[in-house]
Amino acid sequence: MSQPPIAAWYFDGRSSRRHAVTLDVRDGMALVTGEAERSCPIDQLRVSERLRRAARKVTFADGAYLEIRDGAGFAALLRATGHHDGSVVRIQQSWRSTLMAAAALVVLVALSYLYLLPLAAGLAARALPVAVDRQVGQGTLAFLDQHVLAPSALTATRRQAIVDRFAALATPLADAPPYDIVFRKSRLGPNAFALPSGTIVISDELVGLIDDDEALMGVLAHELGHIHQRHLMRRLLQGSAVGAVATVLFGDVSAVLASAPALLVDMKYSRDFEREADDYAIAMFGANGLPRQKLASVFEKLDRASAGKPQPAPYLSSHPSNEQRIAHILGRR
Repeated sequence: MSQPPIAAWYFDGRSSRRHAVTLDVRDGMALVTGEAERSCPIDQLRVSERLRRAARKVTFADGAYLEIRDGAGFAALLRATGHHDGSVVRIQQSWRSTLMAAAALVVLVALSYLYLLPLAAGLAARALPVAVDRQVGQGTLAFLDQHVLAPSALTATRRQAIVDRFAALATPLADAPPYDIVFRKSRLGPNAFALPSGTIVISDELVGLIDDDEALMGVLAHELGHIHQRHLMRRLLQGSAVGAVATVLFGDVSAVLASAPALLVDMKYSRDFEREADDYAIAMFGANGLPRQKLASVFEKLDRASAGKPQPAPYLSSHPSNEQRIAHILGRR
């Protein structure tokens, strides 16, 4: 059964004037009749995608086109000629398919954030030259000195005693990274953190709170573990996905360098990173015959210091629960 002609507007592509025409298909030829007439093999025509409210277009090779006025009739004509919409169009027209596609996209984004982004950040961190770590660390310390930190009030003798005590310890791995220890007063209270450059910053407030040099060695060993694993650069790159991709693909570290100070101030390690740093400290204590109880006592004292406060102490805010960490350090399950 032949399909009746389809009402359409014809535009010649050279002016905005429209012509009332009908479209028919016979023996593989598209026939346009009415105020304008032409014919063309149907395999030389381009049919626009089906949208809910927009009229469909049939475009000729020379730029002229038909704007279909009878959507239902045109759909029947397409079926009769064996034309089928692509899978993308069918998905767009189905609410169920659209919702399924949206759900799949959410899952893909979540998986990328949880697994692909950390992997890319790790690859990027390993690909970066050490000079970049040094530049990021120096810039971040300068930023913190200007906005958060102040010169240490500890005596030079006290500071040097802590540095010498830690320097005398054997590291658990042969390829221990270079480091230096600096002391600062901090508006954030008891705190210690490592910078990508290998600088370990420890606050006067934390030294006073712990008041035990063996326990302080645990804090420094933990931060050295972060440096050894390049955790901070990996977390920095992960926090700046664009920077990670640019670094991996093009070796462009400018985005990382520009955003580093602000990002590092609010940086939070993952639980895996914290566990790795704790394991490094545990291994370092074992290599030097130091009791694990001293390392665990750090978190006990920090826990007591933060008791009754609406927010955890700064040193704790980016770390897993103290109970879990103490149990892990002491070998309890």
